[in-house]
Amino acid sequence: VQLQASGGGLVQAGGSLRLSCKAPRFISSVFWAAEMGWYRQAPGKQRELVALIPTSGAPVYADSVKGRFTISKDNARKTISLQMNSLKPDDTAVYYCNSKRGQTVDWGQGTLVTVSS
Repeated sequence: VQLQASGGGLVQAGGSLRLSCKAPRFISSVFWAAEMGWYRQAPGKQRELVALIPTSGAPVYADSVKGRFTISKDNARKTISLQMNSLKPDDTAVYYCNSKRGQTVDWGQGTLVTVSS
């Protein structure tokens, strides 16, 4: 497994969760250069981008999470995180971390986030 996601759970609306994704098998230079992100898939819906850190430039966020979610990348720990605040029931989904390295795309196993109203 290239990407190991964790941190999902059940939270009430308005609460917070922090997701983490480790890439233990990436060599440091590869992780540093990779585009890393989080996607989510709600029941009956297509997988959609939540946030990503491109190879250069500022992080990109879906409009629905701007101002509430923050993505970060720790190159030393080869980990990306997604801090999710002010959660809403519409944020309920399985969250997947993702990496793009040239033509190679990897997905984590997914972690379920459930937000109750």
